[in-house]
Amino acid sequence: MSSVLGVSVGAGTVRLARPQHGGPHGFVPPFQFDVQSIVMPEQHAEESAADAIAATLSASPEVAATTITFRSEPQARAVRAAMARRQLTNYQLVPEAVAAVHFAHATTDMREVSTLAVYDLGASGLTVSVVNARTSDVYQCERISDISGDYLDSLIREQQIASGRIAHPADPAGLSALDALCRAAKEQLSHSNAVALPSEQGLVLLTQENFEALMMLAIESSARMTRDVIIRAQHPVQAVLVIGGGARIPLIARVLERTIGVPVLVPPEPETALARGAALLARPAQIQQAPAAPPQTPLAEHDDATPAWLTAPTKRRPLSALTDRAHARRELNVAVLTVSSLVVVAAIGLGLGYGPEVLERGSSSEGSQAVPATTSTRPSTVEPTPTVVVPTEVQHETVAAPPVEQRQTEEPAPPPPTQGPNTFTVVPGLPPVVLPTLPPGAIPGL
Repeated sequence: MSSVLGVSVGAGTVRLARPQHGGPHGFVPPFQFDVQSIVMPEQHAEESAADAIAATLSASPEVAATTITFRSEPQARAVRAAMARRQLTNYQLVPEAVAAVHFAHATTDMREVSTLAVYDLGASGLTVSVVNARTSDVYQCERISDISGDYLDSLIREQQIASGRIAHPADPAGLSALDALCRAAKEQLSHSNAVALPSEQGLVLLTQENFEALMMLAIESSARMTRDVIIRAQHPVQAVLVIGGGARIPLIARVLERTIGVPVLVPPEPETALARGAALLARPAQIQQAPAAPPQTPLAEHDDATPAWLTAPTKRRPLSALTDRAHARRELNVAVLTVSSLVVVAAIGLGLGYGPEVLERGSSSEGSQAVPATTSTRPSTVEPTPTVVVPTEVQHETVAAPPVEQRQTEEPAPPPPTQGPNTFTVVPGLPPVVLPTLPPGAIPGL
């Protein structure tokens, strides 16, 4: 049976959460997880997280998916680099606020909450996010280090040293041990009214009343900061989710509810909420088969809702029509070339003085009668005629359609001049050409 892994990378602790399978069908209750915490220096958090993930995947081959939370884009890049160095690829990165929202949905009734504020107080700082509880879109996210779990521990340490019951440690190791003792006292005050813990330097004695008085200013400052983030997000929230190790302090929930005026949600074991939310987001990779191709339906049979232009076959012209059109264009091109050649030859002949022979040969080879000119009254010049555009669309039975007769709106042209002996028509439809009379002997050989 496959499993998933959720990982949260904190400043000094990496937490790994694996859901416990329950029931005969592998049902996974969202509140039952196996959680492992690894304490390490803050500078090596990403490397330690990658080492822990690699060790877990090696010891548990059934883990099919891994989800890792990140606080910022630089941290995400560091996690990717650490995972790449260990050749780990089957994972996904999600923002911490998104994992928190999914965890809230799994443990709390969120039907009336459309926008959620997440108050995450960890060891190194406070992160406040405003998130859409239905789409997981992050509207606003801000982080400060002025208030943190380490700062609250330092307040307890300084207060104990100032009371005279605890001697100031002489070395950094003793200072770290005293800080750990103050942290344990702070956590015990979440469910007791007083705590007394012995140490090498003395007795750490703290009551709930003294603790709240010591923490009040810092917690009220964090509540105002949360309210300002919500105002800047411009989305009113319906609830505040408090997570992180600092969420175990009851005073925080009371101050937030009084300052913001909405319900405050504090889940059990709030320091592991991000790891458990990441595990809820992990999904094993599934190999999806390519869908089978739908059966081909005839083009003529289509649904009434489908537009006809999507299903109707393309109309094509018959092959005979295309052949007739090609023949018509070919014949038109041949006719144009013939006329152009005759005009050029006639002009050359006239220039060289061989006009009568050329015209005589042309008239003898021309099998048709000459058409009288109707457009020019000047016999000495040849005016160009307008180009006639032949329609390209032709019918199947004919090559070219007969010309359409145009009505004469202007006055009728004068009758053509009488054709003399030196007047010749070279091309039907063009003005006649008048040749000058040459004296005998002008052309040698004639």
